[in-house]
Amino acid sequence: MQLSVTQRILGFLLISFSFTLLPPMAVSLWYQDEGLRAFIIAFFVMSGIGVLCWFPARHKKKELHLHDGFMITAVFWTVLSVVGALPFLLIPNYQMTVAQAVFEAVSGFTTTGATVINQLGSLPKSILYYRQQLQWLGGLGMIVLAVAVLPMLGIGGMQLYKAETPGPMRDEKLTPRLGQTAKALLYIYISLTFACAIAYWIAGMTLFDAIGHSFSTVATGGFSTHDASLGYYNSPVIEIIAMIFIILGSLNFTVHFVAWHKKDLQHYWQDIQGRVFINIVLVLIAITVIVLMWQGVYTHFWTALRYGSFAVISIISSTGYITADFSVWPLFLPVLILGSGFIGGCVGSTAGGFRVIRLILLYKQAIREIMRLIHPNAVIVVKIGQKKVPDNVAQAVWGFALLYMASYVFLSLLFLATGVDYLTAFSGIAATLNMTGPALGNIAVTYGDISDTGLWILSFAMLLARLEIFTLLVLLTPAFWRR
Repeated sequence: MQLSVTQRILGFLLISFSFTLLPPMAVSLWYQDEGLRAFIIAFFVMSGIGVLCWFPARHKKKELHLHDGFMITAVFWTVLSVVGALPFLLIPNYQMTVAQAVFEAVSGFTTTGATVINQLGSLPKSILYYRQQLQWLGGLGMIVLAVAVLPMLGIGGMQLYKAETPGPMRDEKLTPRLGQTAKALLYIYISLTFACAIAYWIAGMTLFDAIGHSFSTVATGGFSTHDASLGYYNSPVIEIIAMIFIILGSLNFTVHFVAWHKKDLQHYWQDIQGRVFINIVLVLIAITVIVLMWQGVYTHFWTALRYGSFAVISIISSTGYITADFSVWPLFLPVLILGSGFIGGCVGSTAGGFRVIRLILLYKQAIREIMRLIHPNAVIVVKIGQKKVPDNVAQAVWGFALLYMASYVFLSLLFLATGVDYLTAFSGIAATLNMTGPALGNIAVTYGDISDTGLWILSFAMLLARLEIFTLLVLLTPAFWRR
């Protein structure tokens, strides 16, 4: 492992990220709020740390090895989440512990959307903007990570998508070079964000809120500039706009690329992962609406459809916007809706969760094992579309599923040991590991009452999920460091 190369790249990335603090500074100057000092200090600290890392190793330009890729990916996201907490620690007239500030930054950068902050209206506009921008940057980073970086390390979900996608996309990358891939993704991401902001503004949001919510909507993040989230506006039009762009953010961005590049919307329908995702959403909405009507929560069908569909789409996509408190809905609905977050969106999207393509592959493998019992001598291959799934990919999915559930159980028990109740513990880890944000119990709205120890555990869960589990856990194995 080449630590000097890792150090140089990490320093460069930190220097680059420090310049993302300039827009919040501009917002602070525009609104003349008290946040300017916090961002100036954070800028110099971030850029200073970056220079200290980069300068001694500036001439160490060597080809990256597999171990270097794991190290850079895991360390960069971890360090960036920590240094991103600086503006929260420096908020004027608002005291936050280090654990709370780091939790807020990690939640933003991983697009989880969980918050420890009460009374958002008391925060400077620049801090509110910074929270939204964190999610937008995190969403873009997620896409590049999933589509371009993790496949090269051999652990990304795009290996599954390579086996699943039709003709035009036979490689993990959209274009031959990583830089071109990132550029193509950036254009799509910016276009969706711009369209979402315009739609929100036309629907009645202020320009500030429209921009901020477009950041967290396309990133499926869920941060809002109001305590009541999108429920603050009580507008069906705004909710419809949100659902449309949340779904677009939950679909694989390689499909966006091909559909837009070829100007053929049929590619969306040809994508089996997207079709399955939409079908799952429709089934969950139908169940939710039926139960809400049956239990008399809403007496009008359209009201039940409005709140039920929004809750399902918001949670399964790991966005976490709230228009109604689904945690108090009757029967099994709270567990069903929160549990849908385990499914998540499509691989290569901004959504979290287990991801639909893995679910499809596990289902097909289960069917294969049943058929083998019936026909022991038959040779049965797993296919997605018309393509055979390589055995190493299928094995990786089983390993990922095992680690995913083991991490959930272990972290839930660890969180439970901090003194929270069972519902809070298991739903809290579900919400952070799936990056959905809202949970049940004492954290249905805010995580502000959780102890610092609990917040560190939840922050680790968010980073673990964002790095697809393998990336972070591989650094904790002795075998990684022996080479």
